[in-house]
Amino acid sequence: MHTTTEPVTELTTDLVAKAAAMATGGGRRILGIAGPPGAGKSTLAARLADALGPERAVVVPMDGFHLAQAELARLGRADRKGAPDTFDAAGYVSLLRRLRGSDGATVYAPAFDRCLEEPIAGSVPVPPAVPLVITEGNYLLHDAGEWASVRPLLDQAWYLAPDEELRVRRLVDRHVRHGKDPAYARAWVAGSDERNARLIAPGRHRADLVLDGG
Repeated sequence: MHTTTEPVTELTTDLVAKAAAMATGGGRRILGIAGPPGAGKSTLAARLADALGPERAVVVPMDGFHLAQAELARLGRADRKGAPDTFDAAGYVSLLRRLRGSDGATVYAPAFDRCLEEPIAGSVPVPPAVPLVITEGNYLLHDAGEWASVRPLLDQAWYLAPDEELRVRRLVDRHVRHGKDPAYARAWVAGSDERNARLIAPGRHRADLVLDGG
């Protein structure tokens, strides 16, 4: 696979053009945006979708497949929320397959509410005429277990690799914004989030495009 590298700060026009090209030519394509926690995946996905408009692109987040908090507690995984085994990876793969084989019906995808810290079913409608699905999440390029089935379902995969200090600062700020105590947020980022980031990093070699910078 040929991988090119571009700085994040210079990509807006170029990336919109790349995404727009995927939304032409008939049929449906899926663009995956991967990267470690705090890399800016959801922000980039939303910006691309806004630029293309709702008739051409819809964002389907991987985070909608978080297991519910009660189930994480039952499994003893609540303190590792965000790790690969705290998601319904098989369910996510099934959704991607359904999106690829559009049957003429609107597909409803789940989303994740960061205020509630819970997935919400049926939150994201994907009409059959929309040619591009932009999906974003940590483990799109992970190659273990059910996650290994994701990459073949993506027409293109982009990997975000921002400056590490900036990424960590944004991540702490996000946790605080959604209700975590600052000291707890810093500890969570240094522990759970950092462990997950190390798992995610090798996936950049499976991306078509690596986006470095801020």
